[in-house]
Amino acid sequence: MSIQTITHVEYHCADAAQTAADFRAGFGFLPDARQPDRVAGEHRIHVQQGTIRFRLTSADAADHPVARWVDRHGDGVAVLALGCTDPQAALERAERHGAVVLDRAGGLIAGFGDTALRFVPLDHTPAEPGELLDALDHVAVCVPAGQLADTVRFCEAALGFQRIFGEYIEVGQQAMDSSVVQSASGDVTFTLIEPDTSRRAGQIDRFIADHDGAGVQHLAFSTGDIATAVRTAKARGVQFLSTPSTYYDGLAERLGGTAIPVGTLRELDVLVDQDHGGQLFQIFARSTHPRRTFFLEVIERQGAGTFGTANIKALYEAVERQRATASV
Repeated sequence: MSIQTITHVEYHCADAAQTAADFRAGFGFLPDARQPDRVAGEHRIHVQQGTIRFRLTSADAADHPVARWVDRHGDGVAVLALGCTDPQAALERAERHGAVVLDRAGGLIAGFGDTALRFVPLDHTPAEPGELLDALDHVAVCVPAGQLADTVRFCEAALGFQRIFGEYIEVGQQAMDSSVVQSASGDVTFTLIEPDTSRRAGQIDRFIADHDGAGVQHLAFSTGDIATAVRTAKARGVQFLSTPSTYYDGLAERLGGTAIPVGTLRELDVLVDQDHGGQLFQIFARSTHPRRTFFLEVIERQGAGTFGTANIKALYEAVERQRATASV
């Protein structure tokens, strides 16, 4: 009955056709070989790359549930589909541990705010190697202050996940608390973040306000060659968050050498950190969301199994710079 993977992401948006075109143009997603769903009142498009699959849905009328979701939250992740060895048993376990069942026939439970979780059978469709991206590395979720501990407990009890990492992060007068939970398979990872409201309000507070509650802040895609992926995406018009040049000046002293040359990292604005297993490289795309409440990440792991402590702070600072620039 255990959760093995995320089979697909159900993404609600104002214009499914335009969103699909953006995914294809910037990151090389392709139409999914499976037939799109035909649902009255909805426009659905499936795109995929590697094992990453999206169901992009927009509504034909303003009173449709999808349109109401987008009106409240903006374009974003509405459902994470969790591939299980026994979806029914997974649903029953979640319900026993307090999960709210939204659609029993559809295996749907309440997850993080209005982002739901769906228990589905494992997808055994062979995945072709992606042009730039391979898999969904992790999902970052923001929750209101005071809800992090309960959210971790929900993931542990209802989903059978384990907390593998936690950190309190301070950036100037702002701060946030985070925990990482992961499935027993190791293939589903949620990074859970809450703001510290005893400090000055920051981007996590703004996410909660602008998104109108808890939800997915970003999706991280793994790649086997981040330099090529970023260089190609940039050439196709994708904009990434910049990194101060001073970040790279101290890398040699901090890490003692990097698997990707520092000059390449500096050129592409890629961040690097390491844990006991090795190094990880990551970069964050500039949000094109009108509310700045959703963005994408590209990550390459060379042995590292956790998250770069310094990079979480660097991401926070980079997003702050983007917001400051956008407000000018």
